[in-house]
Amino acid sequence: MLQLNNIALLQFKNYTQQQFVFTQKVVGICGRNGSGKTNLLDAIYYLCFTKSYFLASDAQNVQIGKAGMRIEGNMLLNNTTQNLICILRENNKKEFLYNKEQLKKFSEHIGRFPCVIISPDDTTLVTGSSELRRKYIDTIIAQINSHYLYNLVDYNKILVQRNSLLKQAAEVGTINKDVVEILNQQLATKANYIFEERKLFFKQYIPFVYDYYSKIASKTDNITLHHQSALYTETIENLLEQNLQKDIALQRTTAGIHRDDIEINMNGALFKTIASQGQRKSLLFALKLAEWQIIKQKKLYSPILLLDDVFEKLDGERMHNLLQWVCNEESTQVFITDTHKERLEQALQNAAINFQLIELQ
Repeated sequence: MLQLNNIALLQFKNYTQQQFVFTQKVVGICGRNGSGKTNLLDAIYYLCFTKSYFLASDAQNVQIGKAGMRIEGNMLLNNTTQNLICILRENNKKEFLYNKEQLKKFSEHIGRFPCVIISPDDTTLVTGSSELRRKYIDTIIAQINSHYLYNLVDYNKILVQRNSLLKQAAEVGTINKDVVEILNQQLATKANYIFEERKLFFKQYIPFVYDYYSKIASKTDNITLHHQSALYTETIENLLEQNLQKDIALQRTTAGIHRDDIEINMNGALFKTIASQGQRKSLLFALKLAEWQIIKQKKLYSPILLLDDVFEKLDGERMHNLLQWVCNEESTQVFITDTHKERLEQALQNAAINFQLIELQ
């Protein structure tokens, strides 16, 4: 089992200096809006991913008026305690230490301590751009396959180089064919690996989504998910060659795995255009719980589950079912926030769960 035993925060968001010790598998965190509930979950996420879930810039997580921040925690995995420290220096240089040794690359840490978070803004996974869904899927696969992450980083670097070459070609009216062929070959090698890994992932992931959706919504609603990729019908090598003139005109690479998406339909129509709020919430939970399940299956232990303000998303019956699945039936450490102490306590008690309650002022 993976479990966070404690965490210490220094100048992180609204926390000047505070420590928390976690004594139960299920931890309820309550307090008014602005008390730091979500910030505490984000600090836990930081220890798992070396970055914030909510903010792209590390500097934005430093307490207002302060310089630098520090997060330290101790994880228990397979009966062994692991120490994690994230430091942002006053000059905005970030360091991450794993058992007192500084990481050379933050990517080395991804997947060591898997974590799944569900937050109020996550419905954009269903309603937002394809880029959000790609990033989401990439984050899941990266936690269970380090080679995938390395190939993805390399692909994006080569893509930047190719796009720069295309921009230059548009400006001068000619392109170096030898260079573009080399970049195409490099891009294709990475793209083919990423595509095959995504294809394998979706074959395992989508059935979990269907299963969880039917459990949460008590019906299927004829939801369907499909991995959209041009590589199902054409090779990446041919796509890059065929689209070269178009790419030069647009000054960017128009085909490749960076254009993949998840097509989500309901009764044959685009889900986000016809789904109710309840259906969107049910699908969001199904996506996230499928993520949690597939990581658990691959890692042979459950990722930490962070549930932020989920009571605002699900009715009482669905909330009870969710708590039963993730808190009673699985060896998962769960952190769950709510603005209403009584509601949180009642829900956990009704599910017959042993829990720790942290009340923030």
